[in-house]
Amino acid sequence: MVNYLTRRLDATFSALADPTRRAIVQRLAEGSATIKELAHPFHVSLPAISKHLRVLENAGLLKRRKQGRMHHCQLNTERLEEAGKWIERYRTFWEQRFDVLDTYLQSSNQPSTQKERP
Repeated sequence: MVNYLTRRLDATFSALADPTRRAIVQRLAEGSATIKELAHPFHVSLPAISKHLRVLENAGLLKRRKQGRMHHCQLNTERLEEAGKWIERYRTFWEQRFDVLDTYLQSSNQPSTQKERP
């Protein structure tokens, strides 16, 4: 289970490492779109967009449905939820660590009650 989840997280984070793919995911969060609609804001060829879509699809972030000659893409949020849970677990861990550090720093900055000797 751990290796399987690790591979899925690796694929998710790898797919999201590219700014074009993150923009595609962001667009798909608004609703399904055709490949042409997804390609519109980018100054790249349709084959280049198709490669990005394949990476997202292989990572499980995208579902593709063919209707006639049109390919409709839809966001698959399951993998994003897995990544979000993984990030949340570590966010909580680091927040607790920062709270401990803050408490330590607050206590070490308290003025000493002893008078200093000349």
